[in-house]
Amino acid sequence: MRSLFDCGEKHISRRGLLGAAGLAGLAGAGVSTQLAYAAPGYTGDTLVVLSLHGGFDGLSALAPIGDPDYYKARPAIGVPKAQVIAGDGSFGLHPALAPLLPLWKSGRLAGVHAVGQANQTRSHFAAMEAMENAAPGTSTRTGWLGRMLGETGATGALAGVSVGGAMPDRLLAGPAASVSMASIDKFTLAGDSDKRPRAAALRAMYADAPPMLAVPALAADKALTASASVRATPYTPAATYPETELGAALRDVARLIKAKVGLATAAVDCGDWDMHQGLGTAVKGQRMYDNLSELATALAAFAADLGPEAMNSVTLLTISEFGRRVRENGSRGADHGYGNAMLLLGGGVKGGKVYAKWPGLAPSALVAGDLAVTTDYRAVIGEILQKRCGVGSLSGVFPSVSPSTFGLVSAR
Repeated sequence: MRSLFDCGEKHISRRGLLGAAGLAGLAGAGVSTQLAYAAPGYTGDTLVVLSLHGGFDGLSALAPIGDPDYYKARPAIGVPKAQVIAGDGSFGLHPALAPLLPLWKSGRLAGVHAVGQANQTRSHFAAMEAMENAAPGTSTRTGWLGRMLGETGATGALAGVSVGGAMPDRLLAGPAASVSMASIDKFTLAGDSDKRPRAAALRAMYADAPPMLAVPALAADKALTASASVRATPYTPAATYPETELGAALRDVARLIKAKVGLATAAVDCGDWDMHQGLGTAVKGQRMYDNLSELATALAAFAADLGPEAMNSVTLLTISEFGRRVRENGSRGADHGYGNAMLLLGGGVKGGKVYAKWPGLAPSALVAGDLAVTTDYRAVIGEILQKRCGVGSLSGVFPSVSPSTFGLVSAR
């Protein structure tokens, strides 16, 4: 498929260039990345938000091995105590997360369990929209990462960049202009050259256009200019990334962080977690095992590529629209549920443990057959925003939400 930038016409219309500005790259299926760049004064962590779309099974990733009702509900797909690779007797890491074990032991990786949304739904679309907007019951229609940028002052010309189009681009939705890229190296204006000066034509066409038309077009031009130096420098990562879409996306995020372009936040989408069937046992070749292994390998490479010093100013967290039901189904899978788990990775993370207000998995403790949500996922993020990203009051990002008091991260 040809990029819309590669128009082919001798005469380029304003409408054509505007469309090109919004579609600077094509997405790989299943993975979408959004990037937002800080204003020069931003001094907080680079916040990397990894969305595990489809309904991540936190009960497999961070297995509640100390709860006997876990094995009663999951006789076939429960992770055996003998197979977890770390934990405290109450929770254990799935064996496929072995590439992350050094980060767990060094205190840079943690988990948070029984988290989720207050406005619970089992609809993928409704849950994803609510999670990315994160302001239920209000008239706010912007994404919470977009609001975070506004609160921190990280709203410059490169405030928002999305890579890929497989998932809705709501996290960074808001007044800040945004552009799209398939990857850093592919983020170019096709056909732009001395003989075909399309970038100059774009600037000239939109210089006197109404703001509604001019802002996105000129923002794309500024993003192209700002990222040119990154593209011009060949990148050799300090770690070997898996040859997956997630690996490629995290490689680009690490590249931008190391280039010191002022990256404030990056949002990466990774799908294929909707395991109604064939979730499988905790061995290689089973669907959940293989997906977790790919996730862990990519995250481990990301941390190794950045190195300890750069990771001191990075916090990565995972979110998912909902979890899976406690009881396995007849297809050795799990249907849509509520409560879930989050992973936290970074230099400021107080890791090596799972934080939770654990409600238990006894039938009487479940909510419509699901793990009860005892911690709002926004409260977890709120603690990180305040301690690591310089957000003062959370009301501008998450209306009516207080930060968690777990002590998940240290203050910068």
